[in-house]
Amino acid sequence: MRRTKADAAETRKKILSAAERVFYKKGVSGTTLDEVASEAGVTRGAIYWHFANKTDLFLALYDAVPLPQEDMIAREIETEAFDTLAIVETATGEWLETLAMDEQRQRILAIMLRCDYDSEMAAVLDRKKEMEERHTAMLELAFSRALERGQLRENWTPAAAVRALRWMVIGLFTEWLLFGRRFDLAAEGRDALRRLFESFRQTLSAQSAA
Repeated sequence: MRRTKADAAETRKKILSAAERVFYKKGVSGTTLDEVASEAGVTRGAIYWHFANKTDLFLALYDAVPLPQEDMIAREIETEAFDTLAIVETATGEWLETLAMDEQRQRILAIMLRCDYDSEMAAVLDRKKEMEERHTAMLELAFSRALERGQLRENWTPAAAVRALRWMVIGLFTEWLLFGRRFDLAAEGRDALRRLFESFRQTLSAQSAA
């Protein structure tokens, strides 16, 4: 019987779902395509119909769920809204809330945090670096705009502010995902962001003097 596009799409979805489960349980390097095929209830040939190799499969899984940097890029930090710091703070807080509720996103991020980016997974690491560079450039634009408008304290450079924000967010979700979700990611994450952005913001008295 001839396979339809719908059949192929459903098989691809099953393979990705199975890969997510097995990668999460055994790690990417510890998983074989035979194990993914068995979990998905398909043949190894069916996997090769959709994916060239395990790296290609992992990249597809990586692309299936937006990650923090991609989510934040999609926000309105390029708009003409006046308070660019508020836009970045809100976008980051909303992403933390989404992560706290989205179990699939949690699994994929945990897989990526545990992955050994050896030669087999080098393409994934290259994709991550490319995305992070794009994200960093976007955030530096936002903080530069805040500096131009007198909103960013002069003891912060845009580059330093971006690094501090990235380190905080990565630290928050890494500790939460890998060490037993020991705190309320959404609530405590927003509180930590509030304190960080308070250190970024120029005081009203300084703005008036300027």
